[in-house]
Formats: sequence, C-alpha cells, structure tokens
Amino acid sequence: MQTRAAEDLKKLMTDGMVEAGLTYSSAHAFSTPRRLVLAVEGLLAESPALREERKGPRVDAPEKALEGFLRATGLTKDQLEARDDKKGQVWFATISKPGRPAAEIVGEQLEKTIRNFPWPKSMRWGAGSLRWVRPLHSILCILSDEGGASVVPLEVEGIKAGDTTEGHRFMGPGRFSVTGFDDFETQLKARHVVLRAEERAEHIWQDASNMAFAQGLEVVEDKGLLREVAGLVEWPVVLMGEIGAAFLELPPEVLQTSMKEHQKFFSVRNPKTGRIEKFVTVANVETADQGATILAGNQKVLSARLADAKFFWENDLRVATGEKMAPWLDKLGNVTFHAKLGSQAERIARIAALARQIAPALGADPDQAEAAAQIAKADLASEMVYEFPELQGIMGKYYAQRAGHPEAVANAAEAHWQPLGPSDDVPTEPVSVAVALADKIDTLTGFWAIDEKPTGSKDPYALRRAALGVIRLILQNGLRLKLVEGWKPAVVMHVVQAKLSGDTSVSSDLLSFFHDRLKVHLRDAGLGHDVIDASLAMPGNDDLTLLVKRAEALAAFLKTEDGTNLVQGFKRANNILTQAEEKDGVEYSYGPDAKLAEEDSEKALFAALDQAEAQIKPAMEAEDFAAAMTQMASLRAPIDAFFEAVQINTENQIIRRNRLNLLHRIRQICLSVADLNRLEG
Repeated sequence: MQTRAAEDLKKLMTDGMVEAGLTYSSAHAFSTPRRLVLAVEGLLAESPALREERKGPRVDAPEKALEGFLRATGLTKDQLEARDDKKGQVWFATISKPGRPAAEIVGEQLEKTIRNFPWPKSMRWGAGSLRWVRPLHSILCILSDEGGASVVPLEVEGIKAGDTTEGHRFMGPGRFSVTGFDDFETQLKARHVVLRAEERAEHIWQDASNMAFAQGLEVVEDKGLLREVAGLVEWPVVLMGEIGAAFLELPPEVLQTSMKEHQKFFSVRNPKTGRIEKFVTVANVETADQGATILAGNQKVLSARLADAKFFWENDLRVATGEKMAPWLDKLGNVTFHAKLGSQAERIARIAALARQIAPALGADPDQAEAAAQIAKADLASEMVYEFPELQGIMGKYYAQRAGHPEAVANAAEAHWQPLGPSDDVPTEPVSVAVALADKIDTLTGFWAIDEKPTGSKDPYALRRAALGVIRLILQNGLRLKLVEGWKPAVVMHVVQAKLSGDTSVSSDLLSFFHDRLKVHLRDAGLGHDVIDASLAMPGNDDLTLLVKRAEALAAFLKTEDGTNLVQGFKRANNILTQAEEKDGVEYSYGPDAKLAEEDSEKALFAALDQAEAQIKPAMEAEDFAAAMTQMASLRAPIDAFFEAVQINTENQIIRRNRLNLLHRIRQICLSVADLNRLEG
C-alpha cells in the first residue's frame, strides 16, 4: 500500500495545485512504514490572476437561460455587457480571478487530500470522523525559499500543521524542526530513518549478501520479498540466523516458502550443496546485544513453523512411497473442477488420454506421457500443498521421484504447470511438453464447449493465459502441431462426458481466439499487425510454427527496398485487374500467352514470371519462405518496367485480355506466398 499511497499523494496534490493555477517544476513522493512525504520543487509563490470572457445567451433570450448563465458565472445582470453579434445582441461576462498565495492553495488542497485519501483499507479512531490507514499523529507542511521556511496554515481533526516531525520511534525520540526537504532527509537519517525505499532495499541486500559471502553462502534472490521488507522498516538492521539441523533435509523450496510466507525471512543457500542452511531477517532497531535476543526469538518461532512443514513432508512421503500416491488420486475424485466439466479425477483422465494421443507428434513416449499426466496433479491433495499452494508441482516432482517414477515423468509433475505467464520458463522435455499442452488444451476446449469464454476484461478461468501458454509451448519448442486436429479428441471427450447438446464444433471460434492471442504475442515481438494478418490469411494457419515462420520471413522481406516496391507493384496490378473484372463482368484467370507479347518489357516479364514460379513453388513446398520471397523480390524490376512501357487497356481487345491475364498471374504468384492485400501502405 505504501508505493501506491505515495503516488496517490503526489497525484492528488499536484493535480489540485495545477488546477488552481499553481504550477511547479518537479515533484517526488516517498514512503516509510510511519510517514508519507511529498517534496515539490519550483512552486510558484502565488497563482496568476486570470481574466476570462464568456459568451452567454442573446439579450432577448428567455429569462431562465439568463438565470442559468448568471449562476454559472457567479455574476449579476448589471455586471454583464451586451454586444452586437451575427444574430443580434448577446450577453458577455468578464470574470476576473485574482491570484492566490501558494500557502492558501497548498493548505486547501492538502486538507482535501487527507480527508479524501483513497486508502484500500482505513480506520477511524477517537471521536473524529477522519479515516486513515493508521491513526494520524502529525502533519509537517512548510514552504521554503531563500528567505527561509514558513508553515502552511492547516488543521485537520485537531491536528495542526507545523514545521516539526519525529525520527525513529525508539532510537530517535523527540521532535525536531525542519527548514526544507534536504534538511528534512538529512535530519531523519541522523535520527535513524532512511526515507527512500530503494535506499533501504539496497542496504538490506548489500548487508545480507556480504554476511552470506563471508560464510561461503549466498542469499536467494527474491525481489518481491525485498520490496516488502524494505517497506516494513525505517532503519534496516540485517541479522543472520541458524536453521535447526533437524530441518536442513527439507526440500529447499519448502524452507524458502515457509520462511518467506510466515516470517518474511530471506533464505541463505550453500551453493555447493543447494541446501538452505541459514536465514536473514531484518530488524527495525539496533540493540545492545547486536540483535542476539531478536534472533533467538525469531529462531524459536521459525522452529515451530518448520516443525509443521517437516510433519507435512514426512506424512506426504509415507503416502508417496508406500501407496504410490493412490490415496491422493482417490481424493481428487471428490474435488470438483467445474460443475459442468466434472471432478479433478475426470479431468486427469482426459488429460492423460490427450497427452498419450499427442505424444508421438512431440517425440515423447506415449506411455510416459500418459503416466505423467495421471500423477501430475496428485500433489494437490497432499498436506504440504494444502498448506502452501504455491508449491504445487514442485512437491509433485519430489513425490513422484520418491514413488519410483522415471525422471521424465517426475519432471512433468512440476513442469506441466508452466508457462504461468509471459516471462515464465517453457518446458522443453517432450513428456513435460505433452502433459503441459494436454492440460491447457483440455481447459480451453472444456470451457469453450460449455460456452464459458472470456468477455471483455473478464477472464475468471485464465483462458487467455492458457492460450498464450499453448502458443509459447509450440513456438519455443518448434513443434509442428495442427491445433484443430490436436484438440478434436479433447472436444469429443468433453461432449461425451458432460452430455453436451447442440453444435459441438468449437474449432473455428477457438482458433480465432488463438489467433488473437498470437497477434498480441507477435506484436510484442515487433511484428506489425498487417504482416500477421497477411500470414494468418494463408492455408495452414492452425500450424503456429509455420505461421510465425511465414510472418517473420514476410517482415524481413518488407524491410528491403525490393520488397516494399514489389508490394506496390502487386497492388497496382491487383487494382487494375479488379477494376477490369468488375467493369467487364468476367474473371481474367486464363493463362496468358507469351506469343501475344508485343513489348520487350512484356516478354521479359513473361520470362521472369516463369523463372520465379519455378523457384517459388518448390520453396513453398519446402516451407522455405525466405527463399520464396527472395525469388518474389526478383520480380520487382520486370514488373516496374512492364508498367512503365505497356498500356494495359489497349484498344486491341485480344492484347488487352492477354495483359489482364498476365496481371492475374502476377497476383496469383504473389498471393501464393502471403496475402499481400492485407499489407498497409
């Protein structure tokens, strides 16, 4: 809430001041657990005087129109001026607003900001009506210039603004006066308060890293936790503690998650063994015993937390090793995935069947893909994942290993959840990829089959994320998988299991959804929307790897001079041909005859088209789009020369028809590579 509050304070104050005519050169907001700070530089001493002229109703307009104008301007009728206008005399009002001192505007706006601050959570205390995130103790509000500092007159719920504040709650007692922002920040640091959150975070990370390095260890990086801890302290004091020997054999992810979630501790890892052996905590106070008492208390609480984690781990291992996770799979039969899509157990059966079917196309062993899908979600019923849901998959891998499954099957238990977002890792092992694809395809086809699609910004089942996951799995692994064929078995399973009625053909709509997600993905990668559309319009657009390969080749082609000029030549040929076909009511698609060519450029174009077509066709069959477009680019010069030397709509109808058929051939060859009609420019 701190970062957002600092930004809200900055926006509300600066917007309000500017609206009142008080401009400034820069503004910076800061936050600590106990204070919000806004420093504004280059503020005007007072708002400028304004003179505004407004045009009102006609002099002979109804009385109510005049009354409304007077209310809007705050004037009386005798203060208006009648002037001649195009349609007669019209009332004009001249409104003068004198300048106001900065202190008056700042005080007014700050009171308004405090009383209407948009805290996500707030409280009311005492007998006042003010709501704030915590009880508000004091307000420091001063204006500084070369002549010194002055207090802005302001009072909110009995709290008067002044020029004093307090330092650290325990190490810097007593109030002190402030003359400006630099003085404020310097005196705070002298009283054990670091104002800037990024400075606190840097201090924590440097001290923690140095402590760990001195012992041959390393701190596990966690930027989110670092930001959170930096927001919990004003004077960070970094302390390193021991993890009890009884807990060192717990999986490192368990130790790290437990310490982070319950205690906000950083994990310290031994780089040689990968074990988490110590922890770092950050206190908000320096103590005479160098933090020994604080560490002792933290270690006591940590031991109790880790004892729980150890208990879960040992119980889960008994189920994994002794009963091969069967009790967990039985439990999932009673866990509903969705009312219309059955239980988690039914979903697992669908994923296993689909993973087996698509495995050969991915180079995965079908038996292993099916086995991996059957146990991939078993850890959802484990005690550890119940306590720490963020460990799903990670624990599944450990339990699968202990149950004696092959490494590829165990890895799939963890990797099949991925990718969870645009920056998440993508699985590369064939078995993991098969299960990950089957999982996401089952989700998408299921919700499409029951007509629960994303609408607008609402996507409660994260279907956009699932589609992006499928796209990244296919593209980053270079898979040649036809989506429509791949998800047909999943659609059939959903229809049979859920007893759905009506049209079950979801392929076209779902493919459009995938294309929309792919457009976003490719635009982020720097491909223009028209290039993507030109590639999407071609056959085989459910083969995403082929589609992207075509789009990338087309984008590279359009960056060349020949490429852009050829597109213009194609569009010229296409426009002439389209107009002629509309005018004549016929289609000029009959093969042109080279014997009827009269001009040298016309004969040269015939030869160039023959040569290009002979090269383009095998290149397209080999899916070598770059080679096909290189050959297409060779047509640029003969097409340009043809248009410069030849009149298409000649009076000789035989020659005209032959030339129009020649234009058709140009169009046909160009469109065999990509739909150039969809390109802009």
